[in-house]
Amino acid sequence: MTWTWAGGVQGFGTAHGPAEDVERAVAALTAALPGGDAEGMARALGSGAMSAYESERGLANTLAEALWPPQLTEQLHQVRSRRPQRPLIRIQPSPRTAQVPWELLALADPTGQADATEDVRLMDLADVVTTAPASSRRPGPTTDRTATSDRVVLVLDPKVPGFRADSPLGSVLGRPGSDPELLTLIERRLEAGTVAPEVTTPAEALRRTDLDREWLGTVLREGARRLLYVGHVSGAPVENGQSEDVTLHLCCDAQTTGLAEPVRGHRPLAAKDLFLGTLPLRADGEPGSSLWPAPPRVALIGCESGGDLRFAESFGLASAMIHNGADLVTATRWVLPTSFAFHRLAGVPQTVRPLTEAVTAVDTAHESDNPVTELTTWQQSQLTKWRTTGNPSHSPLLWASLTCIVR
Repeated sequence: MTWTWAGGVQGFGTAHGPAEDVERAVAALTAALPGGDAEGMARALGSGAMSAYESERGLANTLAEALWPPQLTEQLHQVRSRRPQRPLIRIQPSPRTAQVPWELLALADPTGQADATEDVRLMDLADVVTTAPASSRRPGPTTDRTATSDRVVLVLDPKVPGFRADSPLGSVLGRPGSDPELLTLIERRLEAGTVAPEVTTPAEALRRTDLDREWLGTVLREGARRLLYVGHVSGAPVENGQSEDVTLHLCCDAQTTGLAEPVRGHRPLAAKDLFLGTLPLRADGEPGSSLWPAPPRVALIGCESGGDLRFAESFGLASAMIHNGADLVTATRWVLPTSFAFHRLAGVPQTVRPLTEAVTAVDTAHESDNPVTELTTWQQSQLTKWRTTGNPSHSPLLWASLTCIVR
């Protein structure tokens, strides 16, 4: 591990984690996270390390002891004592540590003066972002056309052709109109400015059947300042090493032109589509950055939408959005539990919708001047509730999966 200070602060450092300690910590994290099936989700919410506060804190200690240098914690305390603003930590993780929720790491007091019962996490000392791999960064700012538009693009739980609402690629947000908090979010966007798709009532923005890749490309080329996607993301096996095979599920049918193989009556939009566009398909093809130019801020709230960082070569969805022009992408590190999963597997009341709360927090953060600090503040509020109540609706299984990836 190496680090260096910037922004007017002088300093640097190096450290190392013993291989056995790192392997043990990463394995403990993997065992605590939801798997890709119902059994894995049930285990994570029912008996995994993140299902109860004390075991989660133990996991946070294990991760910090293996992966976080104590001397860097000491430097953070020194800087905070001299400067009023919170430091911003930019982390570029190795593939095997890409799922580590760095904000959650439980840090020991380097002075030895703090009470041993005090629970200090990295997010209490600093804001944390993930740095996009150099391979996905493009020089220069986003295009003027995209940056100056007031439009917010909402892709909220689109219907995937060939899949019922209760199927593996079914609804993630529930029946349209049944979630007051979600309707309030959409209403706020409608009142604040231009929204795509054009709707007259908030419920019309949910479970639509016309949000395919052609539609998305059209609205992005016309200009947008934000994109909020909430839906299904299908990861690619890490052992195959092809992060470009990660897919986003829109309303595209099987006849849609694209680089991913159809699934029943549906062709998903792959990361390689966003990178390559139609260049591999025809002589007059266009690159993905021309077909789907990304607005400055993008939110991809779906299972492992930021999972491309687990690959040696990161060419997944988050990297593609950075490559296509985004300055910041909020994505998830692992498979997300839906509100329905919290209801059925963790006994959370049906009136409580943890996933909607997370979507609202991301939407609010992306509307603010400092989205990273805004999202961190919400995560801190969730951690406080988790510490004091232990209620599964505030489990880090959901909110700690979110990370802001910057170029």
